[in-house]
Amino acid sequence: MARHTLLIANRGEIAMRILRACVTLGHDFVCVYTTADAQSGHVRLARELGGPDRLFRINSYQDPSEILAVADASQATAVHPGYGFFAEDFRFARRVVERQRPLIFIGPSWTLVRDLGDKINTKRIARAHSVPTIPGSDRPIYDEMEAVELAQTIFAFQQDQGIAEGCVLVKASAGGGGMGIEEVYDLDKFRSVYRRIRNYAKRNLSDEGVLIEQRIFDFNHLEVQVLAERGGKNAVHLGTRNCSVQSLGRQKRIEVAPGFDPASLTYAFDAAGVLDAITRHSVNMSLQVGYDNVGTWEWIVTPRGEPFLMEVNTRIQVENGVSGVTSRIQGRADGADGVDVIAEQIRLGLGEPLGYTQQNVSTTGVGIEYRILAEDPLDRFTPCLGRIEAFGWVAEPWLQVFTQVPTLQLGDEPYEIPMDFDPNLALGIVWGQSLDEARARGVEFLGGLVLQGTDTRGEPLRTNVDFLKNRTQTLLHF
Repeated sequence: MARHTLLIANRGEIAMRILRACVTLGHDFVCVYTTADAQSGHVRLARELGGPDRLFRINSYQDPSEILAVADASQATAVHPGYGFFAEDFRFARRVVERQRPLIFIGPSWTLVRDLGDKINTKRIARAHSVPTIPGSDRPIYDEMEAVELAQTIFAFQQDQGIAEGCVLVKASAGGGGMGIEEVYDLDKFRSVYRRIRNYAKRNLSDEGVLIEQRIFDFNHLEVQVLAERGGKNAVHLGTRNCSVQSLGRQKRIEVAPGFDPASLTYAFDAAGVLDAITRHSVNMSLQVGYDNVGTWEWIVTPRGEPFLMEVNTRIQVENGVSGVTSRIQGRADGADGVDVIAEQIRLGLGEPLGYTQQNVSTTGVGIEYRILAEDPLDRFTPCLGRIEAFGWVAEPWLQVFTQVPTLQLGDEPYEIPMDFDPNLALGIVWGQSLDEARARGVEFLGGLVLQGTDTRGEPLRTNVDFLKNRTQTLLHF
């Protein structure tokens, strides 16, 4: 394959992983950074592996013209958006490939980003292919009276099911990451919530589409990692992961692969059958729509073992590594210790064939990914800004840590947590032969983690490390 130059249109740990994948695959790279990110690990790594010519300072990661100006100045041939920013912006993806000097967009075709980026449209597509979805609307609801009638129907359905306190979700159809969602327990309050979400969607997403659906209680949040080649003719999955440990704002904090562990835990339903169903549905839907890169099919599973597709994320996800560490590709020397999902995404995005089938893919052991943040779980997960003065961990063969924060000892120059972005500090991924071993290693990693600093008031920096420890022992319990 021809050697390419990839512009990495992102920051922090994901930019570092993309950068390393480029080097592994033999491609060149270009990185961007803002003044606030001058200390970030992706800047240091780009300078170390490529020299200062690979770095371009920009004013904003969210200015498409500035990003593409860097692409032209560096003679990049492809753009990798990472996650966030432009990763699911079909207009940006279309502009990348249709401009006067076209580039390759490392992600799905822009039409797929558009069609699957809308939850309502995804629901409609899923239902057309017999994929189970949450009861509720499958098209944008703009009329308030129609919305009220649908909410009345859902509340009545829940009452018939024996649910004493019914609940309806009102969601911005183009939202994501837990944003633009409210719960309604009282029909009398539905109108005001509907208006508020519609206004939020118009103001922040330029799309007034609102989805109204049944609130599923006590569900588990599962995902299926799909890889597909250009043309959409071949696709495989890398198993499942469970993302049920979340903040109050539905932001993921721990992900586990596989999604359930029927070998060591007892469930009130056929857990193995559920995992088989959601992987089968995800790959089949991928093939039906011609999906052509890495993507994630997100599911919720009820306490009775009913799976419902929530949405499709048309990008690489933060938690891709926990699927990679538990996956193996037969006959691939580079897959003996896991699959580099980002490298596969780049390879497929540049037009290489998949090169293997589902029969060549296997999963082994249990992986746990911890998202380490400067936040206070005891205060509704409020972000904590400040500086890190000591940071490090004990290296282990079963451990991977991805972070833009430099390892520090007390007395080193502190790392200032940028105020412009979420206070994500690191990802820690552990692997074990069994769930028990993975949990024990997770506790060992967190117990040996050194993370000290002060907030903007001079008080000790608050983090979610203790929260992660406390939730480890009940992982995959339903």
